[in-house]
Amino acid sequence: MPDDTASHPITRTPFELPSPDGGPSVRGDLHVRQGARPTAAVVLIHGFKGFRTFGFFPTLAQEAAARGFAAVTFDFSHNGIGEDGADTFSAMHLFAEQTHTRNVQEIRRVMDALAGGALLDHGVRSIGLLGHSRGGGEAVLAAAGDPRVDALVTWAAIAGIAERWSPEQVATWRAGGTVQIENARTKQMMPVGPVYWRDVEQNRERLDIPAAAARLQIPWLIVHGDADTSVPVDEGRRLFDAAGEAAELLVVEGADHGFNGKHPYAGATPELQLVTEASLEWFQTHLK
Repeated sequence: MPDDTASHPITRTPFELPSPDGGPSVRGDLHVRQGARPTAAVVLIHGFKGFRTFGFFPTLAQEAAARGFAAVTFDFSHNGIGEDGADTFSAMHLFAEQTHTRNVQEIRRVMDALAGGALLDHGVRSIGLLGHSRGGGEAVLAAAGDPRVDALVTWAAIAGIAERWSPEQVATWRAGGTVQIENARTKQMMPVGPVYWRDVEQNRERLDIPAAAARLQIPWLIVHGDADTSVPVDEGRRLFDAAGEAAELLVVEGADHGFNGKHPYAGATPELQLVTEASLEWFQTHLK
């Protein structure tokens, strides 16, 4: 990723959006170029077992801010990151109760705060979403139901939800049990409780990502690596096939699920540089 921040210092302002039901807050960071008064914002959305300081997210936010956008990174309230902010998931009890429906609602709460002036001293007029992995699928769902979204970018996005799980996992949830998912990075076993599957079954139409993709009329850049073993590139092609004429597909040769980047972040790979530049140019072209 090119470093434009030396000539354009970026301010990072933490924020907290209280839950309307008294539950955990959404915590995030607002990145703005010093002295700028942005009228367009880019919201970055992490995926399953992700968080706002994961890998490329902070640098991507700074690059977006350097180009004049208000850039937001945030943690879903139930992503397992505790109040300490550590990347070792100290709030597993929250992770166990995560749902797609809540995540989509929280994306919209962040947009509410941007459009209504709660994060800036003025409301932005144009919003773009950039989601990675599961966050990409949830960005599609959020964008399809919200006219405030003017442009969309997805990186390695999932194209479906229910089919991701085995019959044994589904049976465990239906019996009221909890499924344990290993985190390959931390080696922790991460619990996903039955509330997750109840949300999927009760909201199948609302959580139908290809159907949401078909409703989208906004400019959408679909980015996927052809060496992705976590979410195969065929899922990116499936989204592209479902999408309207305003969508474009960028398949990155040799790129894995994180576009060959790592956490902790060790600098941009050529693949990350490519997709970052393409994504920011997309927003510069399509956001007012």
